[in-house]
Amino acid sequence: MSDMPAPQAANGDPAQGPLVLNIQYTKDLSFEVPGAPEIFATLREPPRVDLQLDVQARPMQEGGNVYEVSLQIRADAQAQGQPCFIAELVYCGIFTINVEPDVLEPVLLVECPRLLFPFARNILAEVTREGGFPPVMLQPIDFVALWQQRRGEGVSQVGNA
Repeated sequence: MSDMPAPQAANGDPAQGPLVLNIQYTKDLSFEVPGAPEIFATLREPPRVDLQLDVQARPMQEGGNVYEVSLQIRADAQAQGQPCFIAELVYCGIFTINVEPDVLEPVLLVECPRLLFPFARNILAEVTREGGFPPVMLQPIDFVALWQQRRGEGVSQVGNA
């Protein structure tokens, strides 16, 4: 074990990288099976799952460099024209970001959700499996393309506190 001190910046503060994940957490989780218990007796095929995904970011304080980034996922499953389940997850992280203003938005809306995604994916798979259905296994998401699409639509996803 080393007694070396943590790296420090020139001003004596602990050195921080451009992106620090301070904490991550499940902010909201909902799982509904509107047709239970009958749906389990009549289900003859794996349900078709429609997914919606959104990324939001907001500063934790005015003029600060700490942000809450939320990855919002909704899964609606249907089979034989009937709803099987509805799963909604809001998975968040609190990030300290030390980058130039011109790269802040892509860091918030691409890099931060990329770090959160594997954990949200596992939660969604587990909750659907525990709910009695095949686990929903999200495929990797191209957050760059999602961000570029939103920019093309003129939608800002970085809000104010």
